[in-house]
Amino acid sequence: MIRIVLCDDHPVVRAGFRALLENEPDLEVVAEAASGPEGVAVVAELRPDVVLMDLRMPGGDGVDATRAIGAGPSRTAVVIVTTYETDGDIVRAVEAGALGYLLKDTPAEELVRAVRAAARGETILSPSVAARLVRTVRQPHRAPLSPREKSVLRLVADGRTNGEIGLDLFITEATVKTHLLRIFTKLGVSDRTAAVTTAIDRGELT
Repeated sequence: MIRIVLCDDHPVVRAGFRALLENEPDLEVVAEAASGPEGVAVVAELRPDVVLMDLRMPGGDGVDATRAIGAGPSRTAVVIVTTYETDGDIVRAVEAGALGYLLKDTPAEELVRAVRAAARGETILSPSVAARLVRTVRQPHRAPLSPREKSVLRLVADGRTNGEIGLDLFITEATVKTHLLRIFTKLGVSDRTAAVTTAIDRGELT
């Protein structure tokens, strides 16, 4: 039997996964958790084969929980199952040790196959996630935005003009323009809208 823990803050989602997985003769859901820290504790106690881990949960996200599980004594495979597929989220999850990354609209039969594959130690990615990950890896490394640059870009996202941003941050309009040029260079874009979109995708603007 492949022993599974479900970690998601939505009871309806956990119930749906449980009903789906327990229809399979070789799969058994041994526990549920509603937060990252709770999931880590359950895994430490039960040492299941696979955890289906939500990405964003109150009280501790799935990435932190994945990292903690990987640092523990169990050999549990973590598969992220989420609605989010930004480049930043995917990279963070993989770097934390997630063996898989699936979206919640993944067909039932694919989810079942993914659980079995994870139990064998195989990597599983939704097709769109795999494409994003390949694109991210192929891009040249760019320096992260500084805290000041993030502050400027958040105000850009709010629709503020350069002058308004300068007033809010107590800097000159010329300094705002300098920050924007550096932001464009780091993100590899040429306009304000693309800068905001790319920063969000990279997980640098939340």
